[in-house]
Amino acid sequence: MLAILPATKLQAQDTQQLKIGYVNTTELLESLPEKKEASAALEDLNKKYKDELALMQNDYNKKYSDFITFQNSMGENIKLRRMQELTELEKNINNFIKVAQSDVETHERQLLEPLRETLKKAIKEVGLENNITCIYDTASPSVVFLTPNAINLNDLVKKKITSHK
Repeated sequence: MLAILPATKLQAQDTQQLKIGYVNTTELLESLPEKKEASAALEDLNKKYKDELALMQNDYNKKYSDFITFQNSMGENIKLRRMQELTELEKNINNFIKVAQSDVETHERQLLEPLRETLKKAIKEVGLENNITCIYDTASPSVVFLTPNAINLNDLVKKKITSHK
């Protein structure tokens, strides 16, 4: 019993010194000017792909419409060739969509990963400078409850990021 009592007393002292903080990385990321620039670049890239896709679809729709209109007057070989051409256009459109999605996702990762690293670094520095034991991210669905004594560190992290510039 005596050995347990000092350990319990030590645990109680440690618990009193715990400082818990929280941040919202989504809010912090959105507050960065670089995020706005990255979003604009991604929107521009996305628009270029959408415009190109619209051209491809218009070409397909015109050829399909012509095929439907004139199929009864076409010879069998011409009809087969046009059907193959339409099938090839469909494949090209589907491949283009996949490539475009992949490219946009790759660009998004390339643009946002450095910003996320900047946030991680600033959060870590704020935690160390303020003797925070644990920092939760309220943008993550795994946080179910935060004590009212938890410290909102968003403003400190924002200051830390701007002081590095």
